[in-house]
Amino acid sequence: MWEPYKKGFKAWLQLEKSLAGNSVEAYLRDIDKLTDYLQAKGNMVKPGELTLKDLEKFVQWIAELGMTVTSQARIISGLRSFYQYCSIEQIVTGNPTVLLETPKQKRLLPDTLSFSEIESIIAEIDLSKPEGGRNKAILETLYSCGLRVSELVNLRISCLFLDVGFVRVTGKGDKERLVPIGSEAIKYINIYRHEIRVHIPIKPGQEDFLFLNRRGSKLTRVMIFLMLKELATKAGISKNISPHTFRHSFATHLVEGGADLRAVQEMLGHESITTTEIYTHLDREYLRETLHQFHPAFKPGLASPSGR
Repeated sequence: MWEPYKKGFKAWLQLEKSLAGNSVEAYLRDIDKLTDYLQAKGNMVKPGELTLKDLEKFVQWIAELGMTVTSQARIISGLRSFYQYCSIEQIVTGNPTVLLETPKQKRLLPDTLSFSEIESIIAEIDLSKPEGGRNKAILETLYSCGLRVSELVNLRISCLFLDVGFVRVTGKGDKERLVPIGSEAIKYINIYRHEIRVHIPIKPGQEDFLFLNRRGSKLTRVMIFLMLKELATKAGISKNISPHTFRHSFATHLVEGGADLRAVQEMLGHESITTTEIYTHLDREYLRETLHQFHPAFKPGLASPSGR
């Protein structure tokens, strides 16, 4: 019953919203969850027959399945987009998602690595192995450019402008941006390209991807994740480490150093400045040290500004 609606919604997301394939599939999965629920409850009605109360019961159902608040919010966002499409196409006369409340989300900040911790992780790479030179180039690039792991594995040689210190990155929604790249990352990319990558038999169609596995194909996100976990363990770092930790650390170190938030937004490829604001958190110890160093009330033997 819902297949024609899903098909139309898919076309609308692709043509009207110009969304990338992964995003379109994510939205369709949200609607699949709703139809799974309707089927389970024996209430397979048309979109226009669902009420706010029906959708609230659906949200309660996915919560009871153990879905996180973040996942619930994502699904509700998908429902809102679906009903926006239905309204435009006059499939429904009213929109039941207008008053559908999104569960409150706690903004959990990922762990941040200090510069010395990043250096200690990179120092664990065994450069005597061919993959060691590649992995060093990968981690230097991740930290230097603040890339998403998906952007890193899809980085192409044709998008490197190392002579002027930039790389062209394709981010979410196939949006491109130019990102500055540091001298260390440039140095190790060049070593990898000219001394290691040239000896790899490259699979047809994979020639332009910068980072390859030993079989000549582009790397997977999981491979980067596992490599980083192993290095962090060797370095004795017990924090919850992922490729995103490097991106988060990149942004945090920039903001702590006084970088303009708009510039950080541009480099990270965030559409909204509010997304970038998550990276403005500062380590509490850093704040405490700053206060002790600069605020009169925190300096021993000095009176507070009010004279108390």
